[in-house]
Amino acid sequence: MSMKRFSVLLLAMCLGLLEAQVSFKDNGTNRLTSMSKEERLAALERRLESSEKEVSHLKSLIGAPPAIAFSVALMDEATKPGDYGPFAYRTILPYRKVFANVGNGYNPATGTFTAYVRGMYFFRFTMFTSATPNSVACIWKNNVFVVCLWDVKGYIGADTGSNAVVLPMGVGDRVSVMLEPNMTVNDGQSHLNTFSGFLLFPM
Repeated sequence: MSMKRFSVLLLAMCLGLLEAQVSFKDNGTNRLTSMSKEERLAALERRLESSEKEVSHLKSLIGAPPAIAFSVALMDEATKPGDYGPFAYRTILPYRKVFANVGNGYNPATGTFTAYVRGMYFFRFTMFTSATPNSVACIWKNNVFVVCLWDVKGYIGADTGSNAVVLPMGVGDRVSVMLEPNMTVNDGQSHLNTFSGFLLFPM
């Protein structure tokens, strides 16, 4: 017996139990429904088939949600491991190693993600620093900083951390990770500095 027919039979059994407890008046006399089990089963099958068609029609109208996701690291195989920075000015971190870029929203030439679908997005970045100096990096949306990651030189001499945020994005909005002036990050083939994001749902 198929799963579909088993579900219909189960519904029919439940309906039969309910009908056994419910009566109604017709021309002043009480009676139970006269529909046979076979008739009820056929009616349920028709209703189920109609519902499945309606669901399929709604799916075709709505369409599948767009798939947008990226994950990148600062240095690729062609980049010499070591410190990136310091610079005298705020600098976008150009993540060169692309692990995934579904939807092509991330541009490795600029280090910037651009939203082509309006919706709610999740972003996360990690940062690794060497001995000196202290380091600060922030996620920026358009020209406004959103969240930052701050590392202060300690006794060990190297440190790592991460931060994340959920942001509403309009079409054309841009997100990047920027290194603050006179700061450095350190990376190599272990890919300790990463930047990732994906669309949670369109709006």
